[in-house]
Amino acid sequence: MKAFILAAGLGTRLWPLTEDRTKASIPFLNRPLIAYSVEYLARFGIRDIIVNLHHQPESIRHALGDGSSLGVRLTYSYEPEILGTSGALDVMREHLADDDFLVINGKIITNIDLAETIAEHRRQQAIATLVLRENSLREHFSIVEVDERNRITRFAGFPEAAHSHAAGAETPGEPAGVAPTNTAAPLMFTGIQVLSPRIFRYIPRGRFSHSTIHVYPQAIAAGEAVIAHVSNRDWYEMSTIARYLEASLRLMNDRESSVIAGANCTIDASARLERAVLWDNVTVDAEARLRECVVGEGVRIPAGVSIERAVIVRREIVRQIERGDVVGENLIVPIG
Repeated sequence: MKAFILAAGLGTRLWPLTEDRTKASIPFLNRPLIAYSVEYLARFGIRDIIVNLHHQPESIRHALGDGSSLGVRLTYSYEPEILGTSGALDVMREHLADDDFLVINGKIITNIDLAETIAEHRRQQAIATLVLRENSLREHFSIVEVDERNRITRFAGFPEAAHSHAAGAETPGEPAGVAPTNTAAPLMFTGIQVLSPRIFRYIPRGRFSHSTIHVYPQAIAAGEAVIAHVSNRDWYEMSTIARYLEASLRLMNDRESSVIAGANCTIDASARLERAVLWDNVTVDAEARLRECVVGEGVRIPAGVSIERAVIVRREIVRQIERGDVVGENLIVPIG
């Protein structure tokens, strides 16, 4: 089976961390985020993988190369203009037309059992099998409605009570996975899906299209089996800085610390850091204080400053400042 990793997004909600790299190549626990998706697929025997590229494409090529170091074969599909989650597949349809294939978003970390999903897809002879999970925290993810046969019937709006924490993350005073209300938790799409080549009947040629807006509703209306496979396994999605920070700290190897530091970081002994992620080559000078911060590559935190709940990157890498404050050589952007 082949797989397709969606990695062409601009990563606007992760700005300014995505100013000089694409979303899927940002460091996660000191490794490129997309490397986890590649290794995840390889664990289930999927070694022929296509990755689509658009924004800062060389950051992905540099992170993964030809895939041999991770035990896979990679093919890159560059999109001069973003084509959407199903338009991306259209470009590579000739490579995917001979068998079922898997599509996964390049911004997730998970241990969902792909073997179960693939087996269910084949048992049902589905045109598409989407992995869903309960949105117990009612975050800003579209509701997926499912009937008694486990067929998806509709992609609806967003839950009424959106929540700011990462899916699966703990809320202060609230155990992970407990819904904030007494009503049943809605289902949400994880970005993992198994597709039959029949899906190309519904994907328009040569233009932008999005799977849950333009393609799956057409297939459902035509009577095709678009199946839900609900999982309760771990799943983390990194489309916002808040989710990225929370997931990084929750999954870090050293649970005694609350700081993740990349290669060649220098932290003065008098500096105070709490719940912080530092990328490579960061310097934190004397008496500086950081709390709930993400610090980009090559940043120097001057002596004595105090920064809380913010992203800090070098001002020189930012082409156009969308928000935040320039302080010395750094751009400081609050985490919403």
